Amino acid sequence: MSEPQPSAVPQPTAPKSPEGPGLTLYGGTGTGRRVTVRDLARAKATGEKWPMLTAYDAMIGSVFDEAGIPVLLVGDSSGNNHLGYENTIPVTVDDIVMMTSAVVRGTKRAMVVADMPFGSYQISPAQALETGARFMKEAGAGAVKLEGGVAMAPQVEALVTAGVPVMAHIGLTPQSVNVLGGYRVQGRGDEAGAQLIRDAKAMQAAGAFAVVLELVPEELAARVTEQLDIPTVGIGAGAGTDAQVLVWTDMAGLTQGKLPKFVKQYLDLRALLGDAARAYAADVVGGTYPGPEHAFH
Repeated sequence: MSEPQPSAVPQPTAPKSPEGPGLTLYGGTGTGRRVTVRDLARAKATGEKWPMLTAYDAMIGSVFDEAGIPVLLVGDSSGNNHLGYENTIPVTVDDIVMMTSAVVRGTKRAMVVADMPFGSYQISPAQALETGARFMKEAGAGAVKLEGGVAMAPQVEALVTAGVPVMAHIGLTPQSVNVLGGYRVQGRGDEAGAQLIRDAKAMQAAGAFAVVLELVPEELAARVTEQLDIPTVGIGAGAGTDAQVLVWTDMAGLTQGKLPKFVKQYLDLRALLGDAARAYAADVVGGTYPGPEHAFH
């Protein structure tokens, strides 16, 4: 018996941006509005690549917003990169609401995407809509992200129909890491590759405005990108996707331990902060801080 196909949901078109035909999605200053799904659709149509980073608080969000990053993900990656958990599983809806609202307060232009944590949407479309509504109403999110392919199509359709923009996530899905047997490349082999393409197309048909491809062979990610009308966002999926996303602590060198192969580290922030902390401590211990210039009289 063939699997039922999700009913088609109208996809966002790619009109000319009200900020002007010359708008660059990355780095644009805008006219006081946030990046929308229509801007991302336009970028897909024009072949403009764009970056996405995670952010978990207002201060970091403001830095990336000022740098022109057009999309910020409040990911459940906060579990093992911000909250001290071993993985993403313990992250709660309340955690994401709190962090998303902080990132929204710290930004002006970026689209802020709230990650739906494990157990907050898998039970039913109604549960997914309840969680998505909280992120939109309480946290001010511009969109939500959820993991899963064909099986999650009803949840995506329910969210989109109700007015909640959805970014899908397929390939390596960290919330399913125990089922997948670890952090392994997905989509290798003919059948696995065909299933990944089916998952991507099901997400598009259900109304997702973009799809994240994680730990997928580069050639397969490029094929998916060519076959979809919506943007693909790669993480460990090669250069053939429409956009790229990294966990900010990996990108900036704050993460402790060995980094995944696909990460390019642009800064050694852990070393810089350690040096600053040691210099501060030495000044305090040596009695040189605070100095006369720091005192009130």
